[in-house]
Amino acid sequence: MSSHTDLAERYGAPSATRRRLLLGVVVAVVAAASAWLAWATLFHATPAVQSELVTFGIVDDHAATARVTVELEDGVVASCVLSALAEDHTTVGEVAFEPVDGSNDVSIRTERRATSVTLEGCTAEGQPRPR
Repeated sequence: MSSHTDLAERYGAPSATRRRLLLGVVVAVVAAASAWLAWATLFHATPAVQSELVTFGIVDDHAATARVTVELEDGVVASCVLSALAEDHTTVGEVAFEPVDGSNDVSIRTERRATSVTLEGCTAEGQPRPR
């Protein structure tokens, strides 16, 4: 007698029905995970709003300007946030604005001289992560 036969006699062999059921469950889980992955990829690959900081300028000790390019889907209302930073990297000014599709020129009031401007990003309803 082989050891394989001894084990099957001692503990019993798994039934074919159990194997088919397990295979069916695994296939269903893989199909559901694949469908979710495809949906998540499509949803996040085409956001309702996208933005990019094109240029900025420091006007004086209490003002900065920025040009932001925004791509909006038709009918989408978005909100964008720009921050002005001082030499020590602290935020010295911030402005939230509702962009239009295309180029947006924005002024930022600052509490002291800024050295740079950063775009935090734009969000729209159903898109909580700034882009």
